Amino acid sequence: MLTRANISDCNLDNRDMLREVTVKIGLERIDMQKGITVEALLDSGTTGGLVMSLEFARKQGFRLKKIERPIYIRNMDEILNKERLIEYTVEVNIYYQGHRGRMEINIIEDQKWNVILGMLWLACYNPEIN
Repeated sequence: MLTRANISDCNLDNRDMLREVTVKIGLERIDMQKGITVEALLDSGTTGGLVMSLEFARKQGFRLKKIERPIYIRNMDEILNKERLIEYTVEVNIYYQGHRGRMEINIIEDQKWNVILGMLWLACYNPEIN
């Protein structure tokens, strides 16, 4: 059991607690089999598999697929964010630590990271992270 006493043994300060954890992954466009390497944010609080920024998807030439019914995003407090919708996806091959898989990535406008890996991705790939 993790207690306050043994947490203090971890030698962490506030800067360590705020550090963002990233991994390098390979993404391949399905239509051209053109691959790129990208630094992706790991976010165990994101319930979806993968999220890509709209700006990044366009810059890299990914083919956007309009979804039939837009998906509302929930904020961290579980309230629906009606200003930001998922309206597009892209299909890619993703490469990580010798694994390859085809996945559909949700596209979101105006986000800080090019790619975010959420819980579904973490559950599928179960990466070893140091």
